[in-house]
Amino acid sequence: MSDAATAAPPSPAATEAARQAAVRRRQRMALEKLQRKYIRDLVTPEGAVLHLKIATFMERVGAFLLDFIFQWGIVLLVAYAVGVMTSAMGWSGWEIGQAFLAVFVFVFRNFWFVFFEMGRKAATPGKRIVGLRVASRDGGALRADAVFARNFMREIEVGLPLTFLFGIGDDISGLIALFGFLWAGVFMFFPLFNKDKLRVGDLVAGTWVIHAPKDKLKADITSAVSGERMAEFAFTPAQLDAYGIHELHVLEDVLRSATVEVRKEVADRIRTKIAWQRQPNEEDRIFLEAYYAGLRRRLEQRMLFGEKKVDKFDTR
Repeated sequence: MSDAATAAPPSPAATEAARQAAVRRRQRMALEKLQRKYIRDLVTPEGAVLHLKIATFMERVGAFLLDFIFQWGIVLLVAYAVGVMTSAMGWSGWEIGQAFLAVFVFVFRNFWFVFFEMGRKAATPGKRIVGLRVASRDGGALRADAVFARNFMREIEVGLPLTFLFGIGDDISGLIALFGFLWAGVFMFFPLFNKDKLRVGDLVAGTWVIHAPKDKLKADITSAVSGERMAEFAFTPAQLDAYGIHELHVLEDVLRSATVEVRKEVADRIRTKIAWQRQPNEEDRIFLEAYYAGLRRRLEQRMLFGEKKVDKFDTR
């Protein structure tokens, strides 16, 4: 009788565990596919390839609304201060205050974006809160003329349509108001109809809005172990091929934050999986760090040849 015929069927628990692992893998691959939709490769003038994530439409809307709130909050404070200072002057003081506020609002509203985007962060306060910044699409430095162009186009995209929309009355006909409404709709939803989520100002200036997350580098997991200790573990390619990228990330989490009991359980599972004979006085953490380093090196080598092993179920 063959071994296949005499082998015991998998237990219900093992079957359920395999099913759940397959579901998680499909979900992870779907998420990676969605994330790749927003990834763009940018070649810098020095020849370096950067993988950038462009901002979504809703992220850009959120950043703009935050800037709008900040802008008009400051405008209201300035208007209140001007009103207090000119109230004693009577009607002439109110006329002076109105003239000052009109100039202030125009300059402040138009140069708010220019001032912040020409800075080192290349982002307004709203963009910085959302985690975005402006960048040049050719990979070079963000130039002042591009910043001016993309922001003064906003007056055509937003300023003029709003003037039409809120200027309905005896002086503006319904036809012109309808034209303003359509104009506002076209420019407002323009980013939805191009893959890079660009508004017209970005097309004119050659810019785009990308993610600028505030990531902090974590310490190297294996830095606390000497090279001599790491050299004691010589894993074969077959032992390292037992796991993939997903398990590498899980192992990293275990090494960073898991308890001693959890590390022992994970170490025993890996030893059983790869048929590793435990050495005398072998510490679980040292073993896990050595296997993590070897697995990461093996996965990086395979990716150089175009082989990406997603997880232990990936047999490509």
